[in-house]
Amino acid sequence: MAETTLTATTVSEVMAELAALEDPKMRQVNEKHGDDHGVNLTKLRALAKRLKTQQELARGLWATDDTAARLLALLICRPKAFERDELDTMLREARTPKVHDWLVNYVVKKNPHSEELRSAWFADPDPVVASAGWALTTERVAKKPEGLDLAGLLDIIESEMKDAPERLQWAMNHCLAQIGIEQAGYRTRAIGIGERLEVLRDYPTSPGCTSPFAPVWITEMVRRQQDK
Repeated sequence: MAETTLTATTVSEVMAELAALEDPKMRQVNEKHGDDHGVNLTKLRALAKRLKTQQELARGLWATDDTAARLLALLICRPKAFERDELDTMLREARTPKVHDWLVNYVVKKNPHSEELRSAWFADPDPVVASAGWALTTERVAKKPEGLDLAGLLDIIESEMKDAPERLQWAMNHCLAQIGIEQAGYRTRAIGIGERLEVLRDYPTSPGCTSPFAPVWITEMVRRQQDK
């Protein structure tokens, strides 16, 4: 009982610190991207560094349903400590893009249940959940492609990416690019799919950044690899 009280008090203290870091102008900028918080991420990381790893505090912060608190929770948690069903629930609760992205990249990818979750999420009817499955699949394409049906993945991308909801479309496009970059045998087909579907062809890209349009992305990354 004492531990529960301590955690609750600590959560309150951290929430007060997060409230003090809130910047209305930053919130305005973040909300344009679907993220409802106004905390500078550099300051958030500094707070996480000070708190160090605290799994129960992380769980308490996640339970607040506050976006900044959840981002902090993902920085101070122990990724391997979460059970499969706990991560599945967390992903379905993670509705803002940044929380979703950090949960997948900072926690799920490091968890022993990641492959099982990848398979479960990949064909989920919720496109946001499915996008996590595709993100984990892209990770496997890059690091452990053995056992993946790459031709089958390209078939799905070719038939479904054009009309997929935005976040699922983005994840599929990343997978398409990764296949083209990593797998020389599928590169021509991957570029061809990108050219035909034209997904993200006109996406605004800052000077010095690579376009997310798959044919350009693939060509540029392959060129860089060859220049090394």
